[in-house]
Amino acid sequence: MIVAEEMIVYLVGRILDRRREQLKVLERDVAKLEAIQAPFLRMSYDEAVKVLQARGSDIQWGGDLGNTDETLLTQDSERPVMVDRYPSEIKAFYFQPDIERPELALGVDIIAPEGYGEIVGGGQRIHDLQLLEKRLAEHNLPREAFEWYLDLRRFGTVPHAGFGMGVERFVAWMCGLDHVRETIPYPRMLYRTRP
Repeated sequence: MIVAEEMIVYLVGRILDRRREQLKVLERDVAKLEAIQAPFLRMSYDEAVKVLQARGSDIQWGGDLGNTDETLLTQDSERPVMVDRYPSEIKAFYFQPDIERPELALGVDIIAPEGYGEIVGGGQRIHDLQLLEKRLAEHNLPREAFEWYLDLRRFGTVPHAGFGMGVERFVAWMCGLDHVRETIPYPRMLYRTRP
């Protein structure tokens, strides 16, 4: 969580240092970006559900946060919000369960302010082969498609975690764009595979 937070703060600072003029051309309010400093607000999924319900959301415990929920959650925040320990049922099979509450996954989503949604998702991966096999079965996934992944555990691993950034969504947030499709450098050809 700290590494992802530091990466975002660094990237925002670097963009402000090197691309401030381009942001002005895009009419981006750079004051909002200047407010992006650590620490980000952190809350558990349990806390997030309570906050959202208090703000009028229909979300119930166990439901995934939708775009409207993410916007509601960050409405009073100038900085991204980190939500961790989602229910295991709504996360990928490979997320390590919380030792104290196995129904929760050791994962985090970082939600950008201003309605831009999740920009980073990550978590600890299951490192125990037997638990990973059990989770594959629980999710009704074809074991043969994941043999390569099981081999990573079978032949030795250590507890580890990682995260991924949605680059297009991050760029949309930095530039203050209305839609993520404006950040994708490839033509949109919904009904063709060739130009």
